Amino acid sequence: MNPNRASYGLNEEEQEMLDLVREFAEQKVAPRAAEIDQTGQFPWDLKEEMASLDILAMPFPTDYMGVGASELLIVMAIEEIARHCASTSLILAAHQLAGTPIMLFGNEEQKLKYLPPLAKGEWISAYALTEPEAGSDVAGMRTRAVKEGNTYILNGVKHFITNGGLAQVNIVFARTDQQSGTKGISAFLVDKYLPGFSVGKAEHKMGIRGSQTTELVFTDCEVPVANLLGREGEGFKIAMATLDRTRPGVAAQALGIAQGAFDFAVDYVKTRTQFGKPIAEQQGIQFMIAEMATELEAARLLVYRAATLIDRSHTQRDLHFSQESAMAKMYASEVGVRVVDKALQLMGGYGYMTEYPMERMYRDVRITPIYEGTNQIQRTVIAREAMR
Repeated sequence: MNPNRASYGLNEEEQEMLDLVREFAEQKVAPRAAEIDQTGQFPWDLKEEMASLDILAMPFPTDYMGVGASELLIVMAIEEIARHCASTSLILAAHQLAGTPIMLFGNEEQKLKYLPPLAKGEWISAYALTEPEAGSDVAGMRTRAVKEGNTYILNGVKHFITNGGLAQVNIVFARTDQQSGTKGISAFLVDKYLPGFSVGKAEHKMGIRGSQTTELVFTDCEVPVANLLGREGEGFKIAMATLDRTRPGVAAQALGIAQGAFDFAVDYVKTRTQFGKPIAEQQGIQFMIAEMATELEAARLLVYRAATLIDRSHTQRDLHFSQESAMAKMYASEVGVRVVDKALQLMGGYGYMTEYPMERMYRDVRITPIYEGTNQIQRTVIAREAMR
């Protein structure tokens, strides 16, 4: 099933770009999805093709060799790729996640240095916020940055970092003031080859196995003062402003995985015969299909609405979208888990077998209610905004 995106506000040029993404996903990504999952290897060939097609340039401004795509188009592109392979969709989603702080808070020198190679896909990036003792509790961060002359000395460990060890530039959050809670956190651009920076343990995950997730270790890592992103003490503000803008990408990933599972299950029930007729003719099966289709469309509307508000905020500076972004991420990820679970149920024992994609989709979608802020945190954000 491919919903008609024209009703959601894409112009002709954007529709052509989305068609290109869909063709890439169907012809290049889909045949590789099972292999990527089985080997757990980052798909460098698909990353290179995404760069050549300007898919990786989509989040970046045209002034820095990007495409300057709308957020609406970006979430649709993530959704299209995720229909076939969650790991490959994460290449674009993570690229936007780590590039966004530079676009929002980087000075001109930093933008000129980092954005063009990211836009061209020559570099990839990583967003390093999470720590062993600081997941949802960002204020529990222990990584420290102490200013000494023209450098900051970083010490600490980040973990569960997407693209860890692969990225040429890492957005690293560290505490510059030990007494000021979230106001004592700052953000830094940490280049891959800086002395004192190393890659720790690589995680073996339940799903999204083709996306590398590692620890990042900082041992007296010397970061130039010029690599401070924004001002000292703005790190928490930078982190939250970034996540508000990128959570719809996770929502789109969940939506795409679920749509792929739904499509596969619908095709299956049309051909699977029990009691002398296709099981698609059984009312119980039809009710499940109806519920899945409705939830998918409801989630899609939330995701696209959040993306549209982000796009409007570029001209309406007083427009807020934290609540809508959190709603989209929370609802779409939970719908994703429910829909994939039902799709697997529709296939019965076959859905449980690794020769079919359903069990991979089941494993992949489960991360979406967890990363880029657990859904418990999303509920806190939604409630806080609702009670203002």
